[in-house]
Amino acid sequence: MKILFIVVISIILLISIFSFYITRDGKIVTPMGEGTITLDSGTYENFPLPDYAAKMVSVDYKSYFVEVEPGIKVHILEVGQGLPVFLMHGNPTSGFLYRKIADKLPLDKVRVIMPTAIGLGFSSKIPASQHTLDNHIRWINKVLNELELSEVIYAGQDWGGPIGMGALSQSPDLIKGAVLMNTVFNAPKEKVDLTSMHARVKTPIIGELFVEILFNPFEQLARVQGDPSSWSDEVIKIYGKPVFDSGNSKATLSMMRMVPDGPDHRDAAAMRKIEEYVKTLQIPAEIVWGMKDPILGKGLSAMEDNFPDARVTKTQAGHFLQEEAADEIANALKRVIDKVERK
Repeated sequence: MKILFIVVISIILLISIFSFYITRDGKIVTPMGEGTITLDSGTYENFPLPDYAAKMVSVDYKSYFVEVEPGIKVHILEVGQGLPVFLMHGNPTSGFLYRKIADKLPLDKVRVIMPTAIGLGFSSKIPASQHTLDNHIRWINKVLNELELSEVIYAGQDWGGPIGMGALSQSPDLIKGAVLMNTVFNAPKEKVDLTSMHARVKTPIIGELFVEILFNPFEQLARVQGDPSSWSDEVIKIYGKPVFDSGNSKATLSMMRMVPDGPDHRDAAAMRKIEEYVKTLQIPAEIVWGMKDPILGKGLSAMEDNFPDARVTKTQAGHFLQEEAADEIANALKRVIDKVERK
């Protein structure tokens, strides 16, 4: 009996230690650049891309950091010159998600700015507890201010919708046109059912087991694409490697837990503010939607209600439609740019 007691206590102790370890908050990881880059708005920390990332974009791309708070740096990819086009990605990707679209835009007329949300890509990593919608909005708004932008064409998908639009709501005169992809701007008015995975990961320990221990989330995302082959090993690497190499991979799970499942959710109040702001917009807008998206594919009607005059392009792409429908997205942006320039 004594041996059995020791075994049971040992197992309990090991489980407790393991549970504490996987639910730890994580720490700030601040990336370091090399040299500086000078833009019209100031001087920034240059970040030479590692070879596996550099080969994904042309040599014309600029790569640099904007420090939004001490130790908190947003990585920016930028190419072109002219009217600013501000493209915001979602979870768990990075600014590289828009590389195919940027290459199809008139880069002699537009300046394409592709930030990466804090916690992802080459941006700073932070404790899980700091991943709130208000924080992400504040950080991206700081980027807009630091770059001294006076007007932007905006596009957003997934969390890039609320984060990007929320950031613009704090500088409401900036946005002149928009392209909306698979995202949400409406706050839940009652308890809602999330996808099975989003619901599962909200449970402490269970979420950590699924997202951080048992599965590589970046490798699982082919299943949310219309064409699974669009989520290649090269794509998995560009999004996943910077996160894992940092030693803090808390962002993916934390941002899944940011999704409001009811009006009392921590981030629902921020979503309500964004919803109200969107209702005030009178701008040229288009919607490009991935109809084979198992996460947000059914959300098109809500987006059409938000932008009733927007032209809608339905595609057979999945959730990360930037990897599958670059032509359709770029064409929508060109039409919006043209309307803004003709005003």
